[in-house]
Amino acid sequence: MSLAADKAKEKLVRLGQKVAEAGLVIGTWGNLSYRVAKDNVVVITPSGLDYHRMSTRDMVVIGMDGRVVEGDRKPSTELALHLAVYRTRPDVQCVIHTHSPYAGAMAVNRMPIPPILEDAVAMIRGSVPVTEYAVSGSRRLAELAAQALGRVNAVLLANHGVVGVGRTPEDAFQVCQQVERAAQVYILARAIGTPVALTDQEVARLLEYYTKEYGQKEGAEG
Repeated sequence: MSLAADKAKEKLVRLGQKVAEAGLVIGTWGNLSYRVAKDNVVVITPSGLDYHRMSTRDMVVIGMDGRVVEGDRKPSTELALHLAVYRTRPDVQCVIHTHSPYAGAMAVNRMPIPPILEDAVAMIRGSVPVTEYAVSGSRRLAELAAQALGRVNAVLLANHGVVGVGRTPEDAFQVCQQVERAAQVYILARAIGTPVALTDQEVARLLEYYTKEYGQKEGAEG
């Protein structure tokens, strides 16, 4: 395989450990993938292996047609979901599927997470929709997830978990963290009052501000 694919495997090993340490998954649940655009392949985690025991040798390289290109392990059972996201979102390079508790509570209630926190909105780019229910690993779930995701960066899978996406592994990881935090704050806010979500206009202004003003810009002076 190419050097780019080898580097993708290394990134996924480190990312899997971060996801587990952050409490976004338990044991072997959840899955991660990384798109290697130059090779038109996706590197994905194997099915049923603990993240702290995974190595680059365990990663599976998959063509966009779903066929195994390299690797001896069985790929994640959610492979179809990952491929569906990549096919519909050319801007996405990393997909993470987690089973975090507060977001899971929202998914069980089939409740989308409204745009209530600025930093979460900036990463997710809006509210977090929730799919209809479909069995884990099914093509139906893959279709529902890709459709519900649309142009935002996260979606809740009914009675299941979260899918977060990003241009980089770090972006996708932060999206998953922000989804969990937003779900937690929303649940707490509902316990003491009535949460007030940002309007569509406020979300649009916020995203414009973050795009233009937030963070370090190349070539900036002063």
